[in-house]
Amino acid sequence: METAFTVQASDGVELSCIKWIDETRQPRMILQISHGMAEHIRRYAAFAQMLVGEGIFVYGNDHRGHGYTAEKKEDRGYFADENGFGKVVEDLYLVTQQIKKEYPGTPVVLFGHSMGSFLIRRYAQLYGRELHGMILSGTGDNAIPLLKIGKLLARLEMKAKGRKTPSLFLNNLSFGKFNKPFRPTRTPFDWLTRNEKDVDKYIADPLCGGIFTGRFFYDLYTGSEMIQKEENIAKVPKDLPILFISGDKDPVGGNTKGVLQAYEAFRAAGVHDVSYIFYKDGRHEMLHEINQKEVYSDIVRWLEER
Repeated sequence: METAFTVQASDGVELSCIKWIDETRQPRMILQISHGMAEHIRRYAAFAQMLVGEGIFVYGNDHRGHGYTAEKKEDRGYFADENGFGKVVEDLYLVTQQIKKEYPGTPVVLFGHSMGSFLIRRYAQLYGRELHGMILSGTGDNAIPLLKIGKLLARLEMKAKGRKTPSLFLNNLSFGKFNKPFRPTRTPFDWLTRNEKDVDKYIADPLCGGIFTGRFFYDLYTGSEMIQKEENIAKVPKDLPILFISGDKDPVGGNTKGVLQAYEAFRAAGVHDVSYIFYKDGRHEMLHEINQKEVYSDIVRWLEER
């Protein structure tokens, strides 16, 4: 059963949330999903329905600036005036508290895709004790000097055009090269998945895509830099199981290079149970790839083993 609900953030923002549950049974565990940039939680319905069939209930919210949380058009692609990345992490924590209120004592695992994976990496640094596991999909690391340059450019962009103005320049800087390895391309989003039907669904979805604001990119670069600092990674609980999943042709993960950097950073910090699964020829959205069933099975197996 898919049910919509809201959670109010501390600054009054109403977070649009969804839960997929089966009221006739008790869950073995709860998977909380943190979706990616320029998408929304309802794109995870098929994945969630499969998990409910396995006794794993699913919760998630549309982040600030996304989906139904961004009620006004001017809110699209914008987190907050200040500390946007941190506020979205706090939003995720509030949803976790709602889960624990409704299902006390049930293990909670956090799943984050792409931008959502960056957010939950920060969550684990702050609230890792709330979790029984973490799955990072479509994640990666970027060189910190490049992130600092990105922050500087975002500041200049905001100064010239305003915080809430969509920035085609920063969008192209961040994503402009992602489609090049897949030439000749059919659409600007071939890098997402080999599954053409899902690419077309993404393009047709009015709640997906778009050019995000200068302030958003500043927050994203700031958060990406923060999660990679050794002193912050050291705060992740050493007994938190972590799984990375990635296509080996995912440009966000640098064709696994950035994923392995993040993996090694957790290992160096002393986290005991860190593993990864790389899918041959897979692109960015493994949950929507042509081997989707294989990916689903691998995730369920990992969850059950823990």
